[in-house]
Amino acid sequence: MCGIFGVVNDKRASHTLLRGLKALEYRGYDSAGIATLQKGNISCRRAPGKLVNLESVVNEWPLSGATGIAHTRWATHGKPTELNAHPHRATNVAVVHNGIIENADELREQLKASGVRFFSETDTEVLPHLIALYLTQCEDPAEAVRYAINDVKGTFALAIIIKGIEDQIIATRRGSPLVVGFNVDSAFIASDMVATSGMADEILYLEEDDVAVVRADSVTITDSDGFEAERQRVKVDHDLFTASKGSYEHYMLKEIHEQPSALARTWEGLASISVPRSKEVDFAKLDKLQIVACGTSFYAGLVAKYWFERVAGLIVEVDLASEFRYREPPMSKKGGCLFISQSGETADTLAALRFAKSKKQYCLSVVNVPNSSIARESDYVLRTLCGPEIGVASTKAFTSQLAVLFHLVKKAAQQRKCGQDLIKSLGRSPEHDVVSSMHQVLMKENRIKEVLPLFKDATSAIFLGRGQCYPIALEGALKLKEISYIHAEGYAAGELKHGPIALIDEGMPVVVVAPYDRLFEKVVSNLQEVRARGAKVLLISDKLGCEMCKSYADYIIELPTVNEILAPFINSVAVQLLSYFTAVERGTDVDQPRNLAKSVTVE
Repeated sequence: MCGIFGVVNDKRASHTLLRGLKALEYRGYDSAGIATLQKGNISCRRAPGKLVNLESVVNEWPLSGATGIAHTRWATHGKPTELNAHPHRATNVAVVHNGIIENADELREQLKASGVRFFSETDTEVLPHLIALYLTQCEDPAEAVRYAINDVKGTFALAIIIKGIEDQIIATRRGSPLVVGFNVDSAFIASDMVATSGMADEILYLEEDDVAVVRADSVTITDSDGFEAERQRVKVDHDLFTASKGSYEHYMLKEIHEQPSALARTWEGLASISVPRSKEVDFAKLDKLQIVACGTSFYAGLVAKYWFERVAGLIVEVDLASEFRYREPPMSKKGGCLFISQSGETADTLAALRFAKSKKQYCLSVVNVPNSSIARESDYVLRTLCGPEIGVASTKAFTSQLAVLFHLVKKAAQQRKCGQDLIKSLGRSPEHDVVSSMHQVLMKENRIKEVLPLFKDATSAIFLGRGQCYPIALEGALKLKEISYIHAEGYAAGELKHGPIALIDEGMPVVVVAPYDRLFEKVVSNLQEVRARGAKVLLISDKLGCEMCKSYADYIIELPTVNEILAPFINSVAVQLLSYFTAVERGTDVDQPRNLAKSVTVE
């Protein structure tokens, strides 16, 4: 969740650290801080709130030094205050941390017994003191770090500087990502490759329990057993990982508009960007597919369930990663697992992958980061090529995941010799149809803005859908609540009478996602039920659906007509724009909504 950045051998270290944090702020923005080594001494600046507050502090009290570490926080233990902000320090050690130390209370009591005083509420503060303790017992700082992490239970990515050692940072990780980057003059530590863009020419990914001593021109790594290890360096594609808002007001709006090109890139590149680590899956040999994901990626999996079962005749279960391994499901000997994660580092999804591997399952993954933990541990990887997504609310990553899943469904149908009539009904180029129709939806921004009065005074809203548009109703509700702070829930329209209809009162906004398909008439019945109880109804449909329901809906957004299997792509863009403009109208922070962070790397 939190963002870590570090630099070695940069005369403008504090400036570079702030630049790195700016690229990582989507990972957390409750507080921020930096520490540098100045003539061997550690100096620190911290501030609660967003990064701009830290920038003001550093402008008023500048930091010199060529080596330093930095952190932007998503609060887990303790409120977002200056005292709880990172870096945390002992006398001769400063640490920034992403993760959760599960035995922090136990360690804290042990350290207190030896005379250590604590000043924060965080779990992290035990780490510098633990490292400082071991520094009194061994000369090698990397060895002291190794001893310290052996005492720790939980997850962490750490960057550590030590008083008197100006030319290095020690980095280590367990369960949270960490990359090391290099250019001609300097070295970098970062939670995410995006933060090194424009600075590092090549990077390497640390593995579980690696301890790395990072200097400007070298890195020495020991693995979990304490043996020296090499990690592969990869060149940084700056074009792919550079992110800016350009002329757009928010990253989210830019990323919504990037979806047609992101999908086209993903489809065009699927043949060349797959990362096989074993034989490619043969869907004809599977009797069940288990899809596992979190958040928006989970909804992509739900859409895929409809596709796989209807088109390819393959039984599919979809699980929330945070629940999957805890129910210890029996795994089919002829089954396969598909894991979906934008970052490839989602903690629950990664843990679910490891559980599935322990059960001898074939593991396929869909990720946006090719060298991420999930990608490295999967048998076969399919990449989305949507580029970095900075807005916390996912948009182009979601539809790019759908693009990969659609590709897999067509492949499964071919291998299983199923659904050929449905495949033929898509026409020669369904991918082109999707991209073209998305462009048309993006041209309807003014029409979507016209329905905003529906949400002006709303405190709650309901989204309804059936079939493959039920997951889009869930996704639309999630987007609205994430960025506008309106309480919103998505329901399968047929479930209304089983309880949710009790929520309907006069003027409540109800968004009905209903393209004209084989389930349309049933959705219309549900629409009439909520309108009869005073709801204000917004219908999102195609031309024929809008014509048939114009007398039943208070507001209508007409979308291009596409094959019903492709409808989730088109409807997704509409609910994204609806949520975005609602949030802008209400004056919320669209790109950095409260309490959220982009990459969930803790359970």
